[in-house]
Amino acid sequence: MNLDVNTLFLVTIYVEAILGLLLLFAWAQNTTIIALAVWGFAHLLRAGSIMLFGLYGSVSNLISIDFANVVLFTAFALTWTGARLFDHRPPRPVLMFAGALLWLVSSRIPAFNDSFALRILLSSGIVTAYTWATAYEFWRGRSEPLVSRWPAIFMLFAHGSLYLLRTPIGAMLPWVPATNQLFESVWLTVLSFEGLLFTISIAFILLAMAKERTEHRHKTAALVDPLTGVANRRAFLQDGEAQLKRQAADPHPTAVMLLDLDNFKSINDRFGHAIGDRTLEIFADVASGSMRHIDLFGRLGGEEFAALLRDTNRERAMAVAEQIRVGFAEATREVEGRPVGATVSIGIVISHDAVLDLSALLAQADHALYRAKDSGRNRIEIASIELILDRVRRGVDEASAASSGGKPAAKSAA
Repeated sequence: MNLDVNTLFLVTIYVEAILGLLLLFAWAQNTTIIALAVWGFAHLLRAGSIMLFGLYGSVSNLISIDFANVVLFTAFALTWTGARLFDHRPPRPVLMFAGALLWLVSSRIPAFNDSFALRILLSSGIVTAYTWATAYEFWRGRSEPLVSRWPAIFMLFAHGSLYLLRTPIGAMLPWVPATNQLFESVWLTVLSFEGLLFTISIAFILLAMAKERTEHRHKTAALVDPLTGVANRRAFLQDGEAQLKRQAADPHPTAVMLLDLDNFKSINDRFGHAIGDRTLEIFADVASGSMRHIDLFGRLGGEEFAALLRDTNRERAMAVAEQIRVGFAEATREVEGRPVGATVSIGIVISHDAVLDLSALLAQADHALYRAKDSGRNRIEIASIELILDRVRRGVDEASAASSGGKPAAKSAA
């Protein structure tokens, strides 16, 4: 089998159709990624356009040239639309069909219709514009950590650039329909082969992007609290331990906070769980906004949160905690029109040791939090040896009173 344009046309038709069906099958398995279906239909349309191009000479130019180009431009426009949908941007119907309409209008102009160079220039420009626009859409979403996004951007930009070569090459080629000399060009064969390789590569890259996004979201869902959007207990403990181990070689003061909303159960009882959930969301927003991007913050469960602040001494830790305490009280004076007036108690521990254990630091912060609750709530306490010993004595006294038949002192409610 000779590697000529006709052979490549036939191979490309089959490949485009198979890839289109593959993308549609992938979409059927995960219908949440609508872009897969759009990309699948784009490949099927390209297969149809190539089939129409292959009929050149046996049918009218209106079908084999004009209509074939309309289908081709719509296919590339669908690829661009799929990129927008993939990154949750709305489709642009007018721009999606603008290339096809421009071609149809231009084809009705005699001077344009009689100029092979102008037709090649316009068709190449339309395809390149849609291809580069697709690359740009993927580039706009680069903040999402998808490794496969970058080869897609590169390949789309490179293919669009190579497509423009059709213009100077087409201008140099002889245009003799009777002998089909256009299809005997070595350069056109090279470009057609590049197009075949591109369509195979980009289809699998798009599949990889969809798969990578699904895996990333599953991983994120396992590490993010669904209500507040901050790290959950597992993620906080995991990242906190990893950060402390990295810091062990070059120790700096580290602050660990335990933050617990005061009387949260009564908020749910008085205003309902919807207001309670909104209060938790407000607290997460206030606390996150009071910290740096290098600090860790997460929800341990219920109304209890934790934070780990790197390179933070006592004074800065107190300042951050006070900002959270005051900001939260201010933000919840009224929640959804209800006078909630929620407050938070905060326990802090400052560590200067090279060997750090997050569980031990959280335990010490819990001692300070207990004192804040026991002292009236809506307070900040820093753990000290005196606080820890005082809590131990309280525990011993309660145990002694219980064993002697006395009634132990009631522990302050959260």
